[in-house]
Amino acid sequence: MNADWKLFLPKSITVLRQGYGLADFRADTIAGLTVAVVALPLAMALAIASGAAPEVGLVTAVVAGLLISALGGSRFQIGGPTGAFVVIVYGVIAQYGYDGLLMATLMAGFFLVAAGLARGGTLIKYIPDPVTTGFTSGIAVIIMASQIKDILGLQAEKVPAELIPKLQALWAVRDSLSLAALVLSAICVLGILLLRRYAPRVPGFLVVTVLAAGLVAATQLPVETIGSRFGEMNARLPSPSLDFWRWDNAVALLPSALTIALLAGVESLLSAVVADQMTGRRHRSNVELVAQGVANIASATVGGLPATGAIARTATNIRSGARSPVAGMLHAAFLLVFLLLLAPVMKLVPMAALAAILVVVAMNMAETHRFGLILRTSHGDRAVLLATFALTVLVDLTVAIGVGMVLAAFVFMHRMAGLASMEGQSPIIEGDQEDLAPGQRARYLPNQGLPDDIGVLTFRGPLFFGSAGVLKDALDRIGARKRIYILRLEEVPLLDPTGAFALGDLLKRLLDEGDEVLVVGANHSVLRALLQTTSKPLLKRVRFVRTFETARKQVLGASGPDSKTAGPPSGEPAAGQITKD
Repeated sequence: MNADWKLFLPKSITVLRQGYGLADFRADTIAGLTVAVVALPLAMALAIASGAAPEVGLVTAVVAGLLISALGGSRFQIGGPTGAFVVIVYGVIAQYGYDGLLMATLMAGFFLVAAGLARGGTLIKYIPDPVTTGFTSGIAVIIMASQIKDILGLQAEKVPAELIPKLQALWAVRDSLSLAALVLSAICVLGILLLRRYAPRVPGFLVVTVLAAGLVAATQLPVETIGSRFGEMNARLPSPSLDFWRWDNAVALLPSALTIALLAGVESLLSAVVADQMTGRRHRSNVELVAQGVANIASATVGGLPATGAIARTATNIRSGARSPVAGMLHAAFLLVFLLLLAPVMKLVPMAALAAILVVVAMNMAETHRFGLILRTSHGDRAVLLATFALTVLVDLTVAIGVGMVLAAFVFMHRMAGLASMEGQSPIIEGDQEDLAPGQRARYLPNQGLPDDIGVLTFRGPLFFGSAGVLKDALDRIGARKRIYILRLEEVPLLDPTGAFALGDLLKRLLDEGDEVLVVGANHSVLRALLQTTSKPLLKRVRFVRTFETARKQVLGASGPDSKTAGPPSGEPAAGQITKD
């Protein structure tokens, strides 16, 4: 029971139990302030790209960021809005309004809590790279496309969420292009990239945002700003409320809620893994999911966006010298101070500067190098990657993830089925097994040593529903009818119910044709699967032996303990029921 509780113990409590001093607090304060400076313009930009007001991004970073650090399973995780949510959030708002987004976020939070309590944190690792790379690269393309309007300063009242209609709508207003906005965006992107390369410790996002706002204010540059689009920013933390909940929309929003939960779970655990790699620590995946769920529930109640662990901000936190989750909590506190004190100044920030920030974010998300590497791998992985990418960009993120996972599962099953093979021959070991050097494999020569009326079937690889045909074709491969059949299963690691039924059918057919059947080298899980799916009277007629040498001696009439039959008359076949060498 104690071990179970430790799985859900937040890292903040672990840190305090281990001892937390003034030096730790000083280091966490510096790291928290540094991350807050980075997160300030980014949170506003992500909120605007998602179709929300800029202060909503800050509220999300404050509330969710505090809870993710306080309750999470990583020492260094920084939570808040991220680029991965932009696509799904924009689409939900466009279809169901902002109240619909809050409902989806709330439901996603409960899904994450349930997944964590059910210890589903370890299941996230089964999402293959082609799927994650496909949808993150697709999201990067959509984020880029969503910023065309502000980069070019186009005047469009309402832009569709879908990519092709969006591009068509923007093309229709191409005459409203603003050269000032285009130049300012290009300068901001270039400035961020140069600072990142030559002064990586400088918060490029904030520096470029401040300089752009100062330039626009000083020169009265004719570009749109936060103030001109949204008016005065609401400089307060909203009170929790559930007034947005509408039962009639709950079912329709379930797919969006599941997508938000999946994205939050995947990105938060990927971020925690990155933090582990950078620090040598280990996160607790299940408590991290619970924390993500609580944070999203809280964010929804105060009108915030979906939140998750942010890889770039978490890495910045570590590089800034963070020692504990206190750094993440202080980052949220500093953002709250910024929201309360700097709101009147933030309205001067030009939209072109925020668009430039998101362009850089999209460039980081695109993972072009990883995308190219996967394209050079197998046809199956390439198909999964391209299908997920194309569906993310052109259809829907939920569909993309679902189809990507199904395709990846089929690719995996095809590969597993390809590992299964069968040889039908009558082999003999050339020389005694004891004479072979360690690690040396025995040689098998067909039709020597064993009489022609003894047939040997050698199976290799997993025998599951994808490879059950190997078992069904076995008799066709062995040739003429035999008196004794030997089935070699030493290299069969897995037998699923479909494979077990097929193997049971094969045993019955062999017993109907011949006098005896010997099963060689079946491991415990294979024996268990056979026992659960095959009738006991049939199994009692089968001899189970450990090695091919034992089977060879038995069929040649060797005497002694090796000649004893060891079928499983009842219960699970145990090691003692199998003939010993």
